[in-house]
Formats: sequence, structure tokens, C-alpha cells
Amino acid sequence: MSYFAYSIQQLVNALSLGSIYALIAIGLSMVFSILRLVNFAHGDLMMVGAYTVFVLWQTGAPPWVAIIGGALASGVAGLLMERFAYRPLRGAPEITTLLTSFGVVILLENSSILVFGPNSRAFSILRFSVPTYNLQGILINKVDVITIIVTLGMLLLLTIFIKRTKIGISMRAVADDLVASQLVGIKLNRVIIAAFFIGSVLAGIAGLLWGSRSGKIDPLMGFIPVVMAFVACVIGGFGSIAGAVVGGYVLGFAQIFFVAFLPPTYSGFRDAFVFVLLLVVLVLRPQGIVGAKSMERRI
Repeated sequence: MSYFAYSIQQLVNALSLGSIYALIAIGLSMVFSILRLVNFAHGDLMMVGAYTVFVLWQTGAPPWVAIIGGALASGVAGLLMERFAYRPLRGAPEITTLLTSFGVVILLENSSILVFGPNSRAFSILRFSVPTYNLQGILINKVDVITIIVTLGMLLLLTIFIKRTKIGISMRAVADDLVASQLVGIKLNRVIIAAFFIGSVLAGIAGLLWGSRSGKIDPLMGFIPVVMAFVACVIGGFGSIAGAVVGGYVLGFAQIFFVAFLPPTYSGFRDAFVFVLLLVVLVLRPQGIVGAKSMERRI
């Protein structure tokens, strides 16, 4: 394989991985911009969506029904999480809500282990009999292409929603100034519910794509992606949707290229290089690549 073909393959891999990180990071960033809550349980919404798709698919539902059902199940799980875990603590110290998010993580993961067992399950709903495109020697995985297209479509729809709809504009207002937005009549609960639902649906879609990319799902599948999405938010600028997207793609490219173009001896240190990148960004630009210097609420 030529160096050019290899580079194109790795470029597609980086875009695919970065797309998944971006979908997860958007949900984290939306909730943080409004509530100043870092919701580490957000990663387990990926698991909820993936297992719902798996169960529906295994029971004979058409793939498109299973996929929509998985996304909606993640959205509903996010709403329940907000109502029963976070809403009673609204106004509490940030460390309290952070610890609560870890409690929700343990609850969801152990509940999943009780129901489905600790072992991973094969997950191939988006895999096909011929899994790759062969373009003059360049092998491109179809799941990666689907991931990129789906993510770009979701980003386009989210942009239209945020900029053109009443609830989207309200979300931007609340993220910019919580007190002032309430004074002009914006209903905070409605905005928070919308943020949790949209972010959770995106997490469910990310879970489907992540499981299809790896070919398996398990009860702990959301932990590593949500940690990486958190890093992506910090790199891009926490509280900013644009920052979440930029950070997700920067992180995806960094992880893939560190493995692809460094000597094999260093490939095992991929995550170490990623956190070195995080430290560099924090030192040179603490607010993130596209974050506001004042660290005000943004969305």
C-alpha cells in the first residue's frame, strides 16, 4: 500500500473517531453551559442506546426501528436522569452534582451488568457483507463513512435548531446569562429538559456508531468515550458547542495519527500523548481553542 493510500485511510479513521467524540462532547457541553454540571453519566447513555438497539434488533424489529428506538431510549433515560438525579440538587455546590454523576454511572453500569451480564455482545447492525470500499487500493470502512455522514447531518440539524427555533434561541440565552434570561420570561426547566433530551439522543446515536465501529457492546462501553469527550470539551472550550465539535475532531485526529505515524514502539502510549496535548492547550490557551477568555456561559 502506498503512503498516500495509507494516509487517506487514516484520515477517514480520524474523521470517524472525531465525529463520535464530537457527538458525545456536544451533550456534555450543552448541559455544562446551562447548569455548570459535568455529567460523567452522559457516557452511559451511549450504552443505553446501544443495548436498546441490540434488544430491538434481536427481537426482529427492522434496523431503522431499532435505531430510532435506541436514540429515543437514550433521550428518555437522559430526561429521567435530569428529573430524579440532578433537579433535586439544582443550586447545590458543583462538587455535589459531580459526585452525583458518578453515582448515576455506577447505578446504570451495574444495572446493565445485572440485566445483560458483564460480557460483551457482538454488535453488527451497521456492518455489511462487504465492510469496505476499495478505491484504487484505498480501503475505507463503510461504518466510518456512515459515521461521518450521520454526524455531519446531526450537526447541521442542531445548528438550525439552535439558531432558528424558539427553544434553541432560549438555550443560547440561558447559556449566556441565566439570571437575565429568567427575568425576560424564559422557562428554565423547559430549556434544561431540551438540553438533556437533545444531548442524550446524540449520545445514543454515538453509542450506536461506537458499537458498530468496534463490533461489540458491553455495560462499561461509555466510560472511555465520555472521558475522551470531556478532554475534547476542555481542548475546544467548555460550554461551547463549536468548541465541543472542534475539540472532538482535534482529539480524534490526535489519537489516530499518534498511532498511525509514530513508530510502533510508541503506539501503546497514545492516551499519554493525548493528555500531553491537553496540558499544552491548558497552558497556552486555558479557555480552549474557541472558548471565550472570560469563560462566560456560551452555547
